[in-house]
Amino acid sequence: MKGGYVYILASESGVLYTGVTNRLTRHAIEHRQELVEGFTKKYNVTRLVHWQRFSGIGVAIAREKQIKGWLRSKKVALIESTNPGWIDLADGYFPLKQD
Repeated sequence: MKGGYVYILASESGVLYTGVTNRLTRHAIEHRQELVEGFTKKYNVTRLVHWQRFSGIGVAIAREKQIKGWLRSKKVALIESTNPGWIDLADGYFPLKQD
């Protein structure tokens, strides 16, 4: 059984994006390099500020749906419970896109 990850990305201006994947490293690189078309690319949402690992992708998908249903204030509280400085957890591991 493959595991799954729920992650939250943030932009410098505070836009949040919640996603799910079975390969967090790959997704972090794709978002940081702006290879993912859509919301995250449009709003420059590239900073990994929270992630959780689950035993199965089904559990991760359920958690993603739960978080997406939350008010912003609850998402912020979740991020700050493990990352109070909103540090980019992928910084130094995966480069941002260079213009």
